[in-house]
Amino acid sequence: MAFQPSKTFINMPVKDLKKTMDFFKQIGFEFNMQFTDENATSMIINDNTFAMLLVEPFFQSFTNKELVDATKSTEMLIALSVDNRAEVDEIVNKALAAGGTPSNDAQDYGHMYSWSFQDINGHIWEVFHMEDPENHQA
Repeated sequence: MAFQPSKTFINMPVKDLKKTMDFFKQIGFEFNMQFTDENATSMIINDNTFAMLLVEPFFQSFTNKELVDATKSTEMLIALSVDNRAEVDEIVNKALAAGGTPSNDAQDYGHMYSWSFQDINGHIWEVFHMEDPENHQA
């Protein structure tokens, strides 16, 4: 049997927790306030996926490695699948309006459409819609 965790927690360092929460609220994300204090919050991505946003000194307490400055280097890309192309545009436009910056231009591959932005901490978020392969005609 393959390893399949029941929940996923993506831990990310942030410079200013309040500003970061305000940014993501403008996009439409919600937070579990039960897991929120001055050091961290749990941003709900879906029922089983969460982004733990941790202020940098608190994040550093979980690793012996040097933190990456996400505005200068990329360690990972976070990709979120949505239901349609219009939702891709809506989410990225909200992120840009909230103070995010463009990462890549929108990409249309026919069966897949994606567009990405950088949050206010420099982390890259790609939002994409992929057609069901059974409905795709070549």
